[in-house]
Amino acid sequence: MSVSGEEYAPPKYAQIVAAIRHKIADGTYPPGSLLPSESQLIREFAVSRPTVVRALQVLQLRGFIDREHGKGSYVKAAPPLAEEDFSRPGRSVLDRPEANQNASVLEAGPRPAPANIAMMLTLPTEAPVVMRRVLLSDGSEPCELITLWCPIELAEGTDLGKALPLTAGIRQHVQAVKGLRLDHVTERLAARHPTADEIKLLAIGKTAAVLGVVARVFAGTRPVMVIEVALPGVLHELEDTYTL
Repeated sequence: MSVSGEEYAPPKYAQIVAAIRHKIADGTYPPGSLLPSESQLIREFAVSRPTVVRALQVLQLRGFIDREHGKGSYVKAAPPLAEEDFSRPGRSVLDRPEANQNASVLEAGPRPAPANIAMMLTLPTEAPVVMRRVLLSDGSEPCELITLWCPIELAEGTDLGKALPLTAGIRQHVQAVKGLRLDHVTERLAARHPTADEIKLLAIGKTAAVLGVVARVFAGTRPVMVIEVALPGVLHELEDTYTL
């Protein structure tokens, strides 16, 4: 795949997800069939085992496959039709229904805005905002920690402050309830050590690498949400191709 200097290639695990989804769609892997083993996928895509495991976790979370310990991964009878962009974590958080994931809502409700969140939302420090924290798991281990912040007036009347998984994507839910159309996202990614909360919730060591994503979500020119995503580094790889 060719990309320009201004674009990022999807992470390797996302490329594997896309390739397997394409083979499911074109019948190469029909419903009920067994996918190649992890070792075969490692050789086919020339990647590490954690990258293959992450791709299979994503496919399972999105409802394309079932995984049975000791047996392998099987294509589900009726894979979902919706297309998602897995290479952009902020967009993925906005568009996927939590109820379709193995998601646990850890916290949801009003909080005073931390200084960095208030700045990104152009609010006074400690202004009231709604915070929503969700942990995704592949069924055996946590794989993604998501924290969403939005002004309290935007969350009023929505389910963002409720401790139940959303049955629609955040973008669809906010547009349906508030009539607010989300326009674009600016996203920043950094490698770092985990926070104390992330060590506990993601079950990782204090020196483990974490990919931290911070996404600002806009309606027109107004920032209306901040999404923070913590991804265990052992499950993720990023690849970039650019011209010199």
